[in-house]
Amino acid sequence: MSTDPTSAQAVIRMDRDTRFRHVDNPFEEMMSRFDAAAKRLDLDPGLYQVLRNPEKQLAVSIPITRDSGQIEVFTGYRVIYNSARGPGKGGIRFRPDVTLDEVTALAAWMTWKCAVVNIPFGGAKGGVICDPSQLSAAELERITRRYTSGIMSLLGPDSDVPAPDVNTNEVVMAWIMDTYSMHVRYTANAVVTGKPVAIGGSLGRREATGRGCMITARAALRHLGIPVAGARVAVQGFGNVGSVSADLMAKEGMTVVAVSDHTGALYNPKGLDVADLLAWTREHKFLSGYPKAEAIPGEQLLEVDCEVLVPAALESVITSKNAGAVRARIICEGANGPTTAAADTILEEKGVFVIPDILANAGGVTVSYFEWVQNRGGWFWDEPTVNTRLEQIMARAFQEVLEVAERHKVSMRVASYMLAIERVAEIHRLRGLYA
Repeated sequence: MSTDPTSAQAVIRMDRDTRFRHVDNPFEEMMSRFDAAAKRLDLDPGLYQVLRNPEKQLAVSIPITRDSGQIEVFTGYRVIYNSARGPGKGGIRFRPDVTLDEVTALAAWMTWKCAVVNIPFGGAKGGVICDPSQLSAAELERITRRYTSGIMSLLGPDSDVPAPDVNTNEVVMAWIMDTYSMHVRYTANAVVTGKPVAIGGSLGRREATGRGCMITARAALRHLGIPVAGARVAVQGFGNVGSVSADLMAKEGMTVVAVSDHTGALYNPKGLDVADLLAWTREHKFLSGYPKAEAIPGEQLLEVDCEVLVPAALESVITSKNAGAVRARIICEGANGPTTAAADTILEEKGVFVIPDILANAGGVTVSYFEWVQNRGGWFWDEPTVNTRLEQIMARAFQEVLEVAERHKVSMRVASYMLAIERVAEIHRLRGLYA
C-alpha cells in the first residue's frame, strides 16, 4: 500500500503516531487549563459562560454504498467552538473512536491556538467515526463527499474552513473543496486549507508545524541562556511533525540524541544522523530495524537526559506517573495535549520550561492562514516568503506569551491561555451580545 502523502491510498493508513488518547472527558481535561487562566483574568461571569460553551455542534448521518453494494451508515461531527475572531478553523479526522467530546475539546484548543498567535480565525474541528484501514479509497471518497454535503450549512471561506487531521490529507481536502464547489457553483479553493499546491495549497504547509516547534524551542533555549549549538534534543513521534522538527533542529546545530515511533525508540548520546533516519523511514516506513543507533524501550525516550524534549506523537503521554523522571530542561509540545494537568504541576516544581501546545504547534494553523489569505487574494507566495512570515509570527507570539508569564509569575501554559482568552474576550466585549 502506498504511503505517499499525496496519494488517496495514504488516507487509509492508520497513523498510530498521532492517535488521540482519551481521558474520561477530554473537553473537561482541556478546560481545566482554561479555568486556571480565566480565574487570573477575573472574567465577567457571563462572558466566562460564553467562552466555556461551544457555539455550534452538528452531528450528521453519512450513508454510503460500500464497494460490495451494501449500504452502511457512518456518523460525523463538526463543531464550531467560537467564531468571534473570524471563521472557524480546524481539522477533520477519520478515527473509529471519534467522540463529540473529543471534537469539542479540539475545537476549543483551536480557538485558543489561533488567538495566541493572533490570526483572525476562530476554532473548529470535525471528525467521522470510521476505520480508514477497513475502507477503500473509493469508499473514503464517498464518506468525505457525503459528510461535506451534511455540514454544508457550516462550511464556507467566511464561516468555517477545515484542514487535514488524523487519517486525512490533501487528497481529502481536494474532495471537500470539490464537493463544496459543486454545491455553490464556483471554484471555492478558500473553503479548505492543506490542499495540493496545484489547486491553491501553500508551499511550506507540510513542514509548518515542525518548523514552528523549531522556532519556539530555539527561542526558549536563548531565553534560558542555553547555547543552541549542541543542545540535545529527544523527539517522541517520527511522523510529519516529529521528523520535520528533528530535521530542522539538527540544521540549527542542535544534537538529536533520541527519536521514536510506535515501533520503538533509538538513542545515541553523541547524536543521530537525522538525514540518514529520514532516508531509512522513506524506504522502510518505520524506525524499527535501524542499525546505527541503540534501540531502547519507547517509554524511556521521555526520560532521556537532554535540553529539549519534543512530544510529537500521542496525547497524555507525560503524566503524574512519569513527569518526575523527565530530565529535559525544555518541553516543546508538538502534539496536542501531550501533558496532563497533573503533570504540569510536577514539571513546574522541577523547573521544566514547557512551551505549550497552543503555542508550540501553532505553525500549522498559521501557514493554513497564509494559504487562506493567498486563496482570497489570488496571489501566491514562494516558500522563503512563507517561512519568513511564519518565523515572524511564531517568534512574536513566543515573546508575547513570555512577557505575560513573567508579568504574572505564571507558567508559559497559563500565560498562553491568559493571552488567548483575553484576546477572544475582548472581541466579545467590543461586539456586544446580539439579542
